[in-house]
Amino acid sequence: MKSFLKKSQERCALFRKRILDISQQVQAIHIGGSYSSIEIIDCIYNGLMNKDIHGEGKDIFILSKGHAGIAQYVVLESLHIINSNDLADYSLFDGKFSVHPDIKNPGISASTGSLGHGLGIATGIAYAHKNIFKTDIIVYVVISDGEMQEGSTWESLMMAANLNLKNLVIILDHNKFQSFGRALDHHPALYPILDKVKAFGYEVDEVDGHNSMEIYDSIKHRDGKKPLFVIADTIKGKGVSYMENNPIWHYRSPSKKEYAIAISELNKGLE
Repeated sequence: MKSFLKKSQERCALFRKRILDISQQVQAIHIGGSYSSIEIIDCIYNGLMNKDIHGEGKDIFILSKGHAGIAQYVVLESLHIINSNDLADYSLFDGKFSVHPDIKNPGISASTGSLGHGLGIATGIAYAHKNIFKTDIIVYVVISDGEMQEGSTWESLMMAANLNLKNLVIILDHNKFQSFGRALDHHPALYPILDKVKAFGYEVDEVDGHNSMEIYDSIKHRDGKKPLFVIADTIKGKGVSYMENNPIWHYRSPSKKEYAIAISELNKGLE
């Protein structure tokens, strides 16, 4: 039987190819940040989340970095939670799926995209399940480097720690970019992130964000006495050589020539 890591690598290569295919039908797509987060999202859905027999999550996932919505969509598509025909109209005028996740669509727990809001929503949901509904549901939320510069993010971090929301798992897709520039260049005071978040009262870990086994082990084997914050070190545009750490791919669709090169590289990864 193939290992969890090997299966995840294969799935994520296919997810990247699917995103590439979709990129050819729209003028622009957030491909860089989607590629950096794809292993994180795959690990949550295919490894960590407690799901019922229909594939719907009993646990809850919120993609706070909503501009990477296409990464969540292709994972939901693979789980047959959303319809491939609907995804074919992605980001088109009369399509169901826009750039950012919308709660009216299957598998989406919160409308996100205005950066800094998702963690607050996740904090409220985690509080409700822990203290009102008394369930064992875990709330997973993926945030971005840019969101770490939002005051609402730090307010939510403080509140979740104050409330001791042990059922909240926050994963930072730490690709080290904010839109079109490096976070370290634009906001050096953000660092070191680990020490700051730990001082807020979190269990903190740092992992390779493109190794699903590391992500899984970090979350599955956490101490569980505090909310968890995982810094997942990733590469913007991961998987396609000319996209990696190249900020131009924050929001752009490949040309036909660029598409062919990217498909070739991803196919090699499946060999």
